[in-house]
Amino acid sequence: MPNPLAQQALLSGFPWGTEVKIVKTGKVTAMRLILTALLFLFGLFNLMLGIGFLIDPTSMQANFPVTASGPAGMAVLRADLTAFFLVAGGCQLWGGWRRNGDLLLVPGLLMGIAFTGRLVSAAMDGTAPGFAVPMAIEAVQVALAYAAWRLLPHHRISEIVG
Repeated sequence: MPNPLAQQALLSGFPWGTEVKIVKTGKVTAMRLILTALLFLFGLFNLMLGIGFLIDPTSMQANFPVTASGPAGMAVLRADLTAFFLVAGGCQLWGGWRRNGDLLLVPGLLMGIAFTGRLVSAAMDGTAPGFAVPMAIEAVQVALAYAAWRLLPHHRISEIVG
């Protein structure tokens, strides 16, 4: 008779199709550990970017293709980019730490919208050298958020929005 825990793990959307060890708790611990570690790495990366834009936006704009024009432009760098990266990184860290897949919807959506904006910009305005690197980082973070959301305990989307 097939193992019901293995069936549950496979039917829950475990997309890799690899053979994994299912422990008595029913969790796919190896994949959860890997995804949690990646969430922590990207979360720390995003937090450091957010803190960098808050503390020293002048140095950060040298590493990003943005230029602030006057105090209003510096405020945009400090406010908007700090908020974007701190919320994304904070939710990645908190979601991984608490094993709460619902929190991972936030950075997944943030990075997905950023990726879509870059895609539209590439189509309408063209690209520049290094244009693909941030898109690749955002795409990886969207995939990571989705995979971790599927694996970690979470609510159905209809329960969250309905």
